Amino acid sequence: MDTPSPTATPVWLERTELLVGPEVLEQLRHLHILVIGLGGVGSFAAEFLTRSGVGNMTVIDGDTVDVTNINRQLPALHSTVGKSKAEVMAARMLDINPALNLQVREEFLTPKVVKELITPEYDYVFDCIDSVQPKQYIIVTCKQKDVRVVSSMGAGGRVDPSKVQVADISETFNCPFAQQVRKGLRKKGVYRGVTAVFSSELVDRSTCMLTNGSPFKKSFYGTISYIPALFGLHMASVVVQDIVLSNK
Repeated sequence: MDTPSPTATPVWLERTELLVGPEVLEQLRHLHILVIGLGGVGSFAAEFLTRSGVGNMTVIDGDTVDVTNINRQLPALHSTVGKSKAEVMAARMLDINPALNLQVREEFLTPKVVKELITPEYDYVFDCIDSVQPKQYIIVTCKQKDVRVVSSMGAGGRVDPSKVQVADISETFNCPFAQQVRKGLRKKGVYRGVTAVFSSELVDRSTCMLTNGSPFKKSFYGTISYIPALFGLHMASVVVQDIVLSNK
């Protein structure tokens, strides 16, 4: 990756520059990252990327804030119930970095949307959705178009933050959700080469509840506030550490 010519560092990023250096900060400013899904994982991932100085982002989410989101999702407050998650997060991200080049898409994913949305213009695609089949669409499309993808596996049914980690999807374990994703990907010829954030903690299956018949999400596990946020943190760290390591 070529190092862009440096520009003046905003005051709010001075401590980041002190840690990683001006060259890393400048490279982060030139990245373009697509964040798909702004729920418990994606909202925190998007915020951490913004606070790290990533200069260009596209976010997509067609959902609105529900009162049940308040325990774990950044845009979810009693005052935002019923509002677009994408709109709430966009306002927050621009309040953090007014210079952020931000594109917002308020829509739900379909295979057609995924094919059109994911292009090589993105340096990374963050897959932060929690439905198996759409997740497979995203990952396969990224592999076909040679776009780096970071994918979140199952964050529900866990309470131990020390078990959250980053690995190739082929190396994930103790995660029923990742197992389903891997099974579907193998049928599509994808076995490895996907960066995944997952928890190795055994799922508390007693917390599972069935949905009302959603076509892509048949059930869900109980969740605690900090685990989805930690998944988002790990996803953002992949980008920063990639750039830091490329400059050593």
